[in-house]
Amino acid sequence: MGSIAAESTTVESTDGVKLHTRLFKVSDPAPDNLALVLVHPYSVLGGFQGLLRGIATGLAERGYHAITFDMRGAGRSTGRASLTGFSEVNDVMAVCKWVTDTLTPSGIVLVGSSAGAPIAGSAADKINEVVAYVSIGYPFGMTASILFGRHHQNILKSEKPKLFIMGTRDGFTSVKQLENKLKSSKGRTETQLIDGVGHFQMEGPAFDNQMVGFIVDFIKSLPQKKVGESGL
Repeated sequence: MGSIAAESTTVESTDGVKLHTRLFKVSDPAPDNLALVLVHPYSVLGGFQGLLRGIATGLAERGYHAITFDMRGAGRSTGRASLTGFSEVNDVMAVCKWVTDTLTPSGIVLVGSSAGAPIAGSAADKINEVVAYVSIGYPFGMTASILFGRHHQNILKSEKPKLFIMGTRDGFTSVKQLENKLKSSKGRTETQLIDGVGHFQMEGPAFDNQMVGFIVDFIKSLPQKKVGESGL
């Protein structure tokens, strides 16, 4: 839909940390005028916004403004990454505020990849403009829960529509662990399982188009509503 312009800017987080941010802006947005904010994998293990470039480009090609950014301590952002991701929740909130002020979308869909999923999940209900949430490889497993376990309930208790995408051979979360966790999830909750695919494999560029397809199909199934409303 129309042309795509990639623009870079700096967004200031709540505590003054400067976040290197990239906007994939479309000239002719989709009718629902949603923006997607993508939250990258674990900064401590080298995660940065470039890992989500393929998905962001694919979403823009489908008519959606897509925004990636380096969380604190990652890429070209200032500050220091935290181990548990709670400081980074503030980064997500700051970028979403910038998106709202700059693009005035009808709503924001948060997309979190790997450790970015619990971080985005903890931000979802703190931001009125967020209308839905997508997880790519949420680390629900026991080992990962040592770091991210305190994030779980924040997204599970949210009434906002949620999509969880995971490979059936994910080394951090088994299918059974995912299913057990989602039993307590409030509101509309969907899953997309990719057979035979592992955690890091699914994060690779070979699966970008498939991720874009899942996300766009989910977005198109959302009811049209005003910002601030949640659930169905």
